[in-house]
Amino acid sequence: MGIDIGQILLELWNSSGFAYIFANLSEVGWQNIVMIAISCVLLYFGIVKQFEPLLLVGIAFGCLLSNLPLGGLYHPELWEAFMDETSSAYHSYGAILREGGLLDFFYIGVKTSIYPCIIFMGVGAMSDFGPLLSNPKSLLLGAAAQLGVFAAFFGAVCLGFTGPEAASIGIIGGADGPTAIFLTSRLAPHLLGAIAVAAYSYMALIPMIQPPFMNLLTTPEQRKIKMVQTRAVSKAERIVFPIVVTIFCALLLPDTTPLIGSLMLGNLFRECGVTERLSDTAQNALMNIVTIMLSTSVGATMVGSTFLTGSTLKIVLLGVCAFILSTVGGLLGGQVMCLLTGGKVNPLIGSAGVSAVPMAARVSNKEGQKANPSNFLLMHALGPNVAGVIGSAIAAGFLLSVFG
Repeated sequence: MGIDIGQILLELWNSSGFAYIFANLSEVGWQNIVMIAISCVLLYFGIVKQFEPLLLVGIAFGCLLSNLPLGGLYHPELWEAFMDETSSAYHSYGAILREGGLLDFFYIGVKTSIYPCIIFMGVGAMSDFGPLLSNPKSLLLGAAAQLGVFAAFFGAVCLGFTGPEAASIGIIGGADGPTAIFLTSRLAPHLLGAIAVAAYSYMALIPMIQPPFMNLLTTPEQRKIKMVQTRAVSKAERIVFPIVVTIFCALLLPDTTPLIGSLMLGNLFRECGVTERLSDTAQNALMNIVTIMLSTSVGATMVGSTFLTGSTLKIVLLGVCAFILSTVGGLLGGQVMCLLTGGKVNPLIGSAGVSAVPMAARVSNKEGQKANPSNFLLMHALGPNVAGVIGSAIAAGFLLSVFG
């Protein structure tokens, strides 16, 4: 019996993604093409421009994989049924475990908030809370830098977003990717891709976004202010701090417990002196593994039907407004602190109140050295910086308690 090569090639073509795209070009095919192009642009920004590459490369490639038709890696219809209160699959992972693909399995870690919490544990293990403990007033700067979160929330409500959607968009102003993912996966999972890309893109653009506002809201004389060396922090203080913060925040806002608890556990691993191996694992191996699964699964949610909408453009615009307003809030808080201390606090450190650690603190230090080459603000700016991590988690917990 002869082999019909032509028929084999025809069947191969008909079962290919190329045929699917061309056959459905006017419906979903064009969306696949556009999203593939967007993923390539994001890969360019992550690889060539180095915009948060450890996450943006994974997000972009996850987007690419989920928009290549017939691959079967991610099934948005399964997650729609998961969120549909009228469906028999409501909040049931059964269908996903039976019919899901690789990225569906990865995404379970996002829906259960496992990944953001593990990332926070790694952040805690890498963070030195010493500058915050030596100058507790810097907590106020971290709080002031949450201005953009609530301003963007009200802006999103005015643009027609629901309360949960507006809360998820507003948290972009906290400049904390894991917190944005944690809150959005709970309140508005259909916006997760757009919010994650906006949050991490603006975090990467901190060196470009913040300096103009830092120069606008401070005088040359203020930028030259040299701050005195802070006091040494004892080992006992470093150990007690994460325990006390966890107890206080968990009792005040129980919804913050997953993030704050993970952050402080990682920091306790770092500071207690008897868990060096656990601290190293949380900072490196564990965090790297989870970053791969988090980024690719978040990117997979960027399917054309939900991403190519007017809402995405609104989210991008609201996100940059939130980030700018958070920077402004921190700087205004720095101005107040400078006034109240008689000029002993350089207001530039207020901009580090956004929780992008340690990039925002480095930008504060760099701008201070432009005004005065002998000015070293890094350790002073790290106080508001780590306070911003705590502040964004508390803000997320508050919004979750209201809209969750």
